[in-house]
Amino acid sequence: MHILFNGLLMALELAAIGAVAWAGFTAPLLFAAGTALLALGVGAALEIARLRYEFPFYFERLPGRSIIIIVIVGVVESVTKAILAGVVGLLTFLGTDLERLKLVSVIFAISLFLGVQIVRFLMDRLQARPLRWGYFRLAAPLGLIFSAGLTFLPAPGITELAKRAAFDLPAKPTMEQASEFLFLLKQSFDEIVVRMLSWVFDPALAQAIGAVVSVNMLSGFVLALYAVLIAEGIRTLERKEP
Repeated sequence: MHILFNGLLMALELAAIGAVAWAGFTAPLLFAAGTALLALGVGAALEIARLRYEFPFYFERLPGRSIIIIVIVGVVESVTKAILAGVVGLLTFLGTDLERLKLVSVIFAISLFLGVQIVRFLMDRLQARPLRWGYFRLAAPLGLIFSAGLTFLPAPGITELAKRAAFDLPAKPTMEQASEFLFLLKQSFDEIVVRMLSWVFDPALAQAIGAVVSVNMLSGFVLALYAVLIAEGIRTLERKEP
């Protein structure tokens, strides 16, 4: 019975990861809006709790009336992160090249799977609290994994990009066309950075550094959010094991 229950939890975990990636691929606008709302709902209480905990570290007194400022700052930070997560989620999956978007979705799903495994490992070994630890600490490593995966996608040269901007991009592009062009622009910029780094470092090291400084790192905010929610959901189900 225990083996069957664990197998069911694993299937639910994979289904949740697949559902998130599929939602981003098939309905990027709804995905972005949902991501922003989730980030706001999860982040508001966590940001305020973090600031209340950190207050004595910076000031030699109890919060007192400063709790009002703490709440305001926490709300502003959570709203800012929610907007960032929504915009990044939209730009990640919105575009016109379906083949490219399929590859992005697969890389996103793999990165999310690894994020869930990291959180569950820390839960089991170090009794980490997935929402608290993952929300504040998981964005950077998952952003790096996702960014590294995107480095394998082809990047158009500056000449090709200029031609697309001049002849293929309309004067008033749709959101999909603008997002596609922005993605190609990011890829081209990352490629230039890697080439410049290759003048100084080994090409493999230059590729790794390029992944770190890429704008694609911002997708870690979206990945971290869904990783901690899925891990928290699986932990809740585990506690109800018959």
